[in-house]
Amino acid sequence: MSDARPGGESETGPEAAGGGGGGESTFTVVVAAAANLGIAVAKAVAGLISGSSAMLAEAAHSVADTVTEILLLTALKRGAKPADEDHPLGYGPERYIWALLASVATFVGGAVFSVYDGVHTLVSGEELGDPLVSYVVLAVAFLLEGFSLRTGLRQVRREAVRLDTPARRYFRLTPDTAVKAVVMEDSAALVGLALAAGGLLGGQLTGSGVWDGIASVLIGLLLVHVAWVLGRSNAQLLIGRPVSARMRAGIREELLSVPHIIEVLELTTLIQGPDEILIAAKIDFRDVASAEQVEWACEEAEEQLRERYPSVRRVYLDPTPGLEQRRRARAAGGDRPPGA
Repeated sequence: MSDARPGGESETGPEAAGGGGGGESTFTVVVAAAANLGIAVAKAVAGLISGSSAMLAEAAHSVADTVTEILLLTALKRGAKPADEDHPLGYGPERYIWALLASVATFVGGAVFSVYDGVHTLVSGEELGDPLVSYVVLAVAFLLEGFSLRTGLRQVRREAVRLDTPARRYFRLTPDTAVKAVVMEDSAALVGLALAAGGLLGGQLTGSGVWDGIASVLIGLLLVHVAWVLGRSNAQLLIGRPVSARMRAGIREELLSVPHIIEVLELTTLIQGPDEILIAAKIDFRDVASAEQVEWACEEAEEQLRERYPSVRRVYLDPTPGLEQRRRARAAGGDRPPGA
């Protein structure tokens, strides 16, 4: 068995991206965190002045997003730690634990408060104040959230182009859940701002706080959806998600192209991080292949996989007799290998 290290340039899927995106992901998260922190304070002040529950819901939304970005930064830092004696396979999966906590923060810090505040407004009513400050804050927040979203989308597009895959497919399959969280949360923030503006306008035109309460509840439900999608994505990666069927087919193709390898009996792949993939396979070698040839074939397979898929960090190949060889061994008097 052998342990592959990263290298190479080409690939065929989002999981096969090589290293280099970590710094860009960190920049994307930092931009989002800075924007959300300033917006949260402004929304809270505007909400208290105007008496708008939708504005207060949006303030909770931004606070939750800020906490989320801090957790994502923690995820990026801890997940990038190199392998050591206690963690021989590295710390890659740890980033998904922190990212999962970030989705919980979005749910608890934003969604629950927004729904509660909206329902409270619908039941008890609210006294509307001057909405002018809220409109100004919403406009500024829209610009800042739009800039943050633009940063995240630019990273998604660049990675999609580099991997020669549609941007939608990359976004859906990427194991880089940090940039996925930023894009989803900023998109939800823009929709939430529009809902808050609609609630304010409805209250201003009708004199009723019902529209503001409805907007707050809708913002909360929007955050529930975002938290669910992000939580599910991180949970799948924590449990152990394989690479795409397209990439698995490419891995089999590379293995079978190596001299002395005649069959891939079993193939297991595991995404351990945005640029960390583990491959384990049971391989049937030619019956007449010598030990030296088997060793050479393992090293050659390792090099070819690294060249085609830069994210492949570890390759474990297990020489295993095929079905026909096992039948011949049994016919010859047991499970002993030929010549034993």
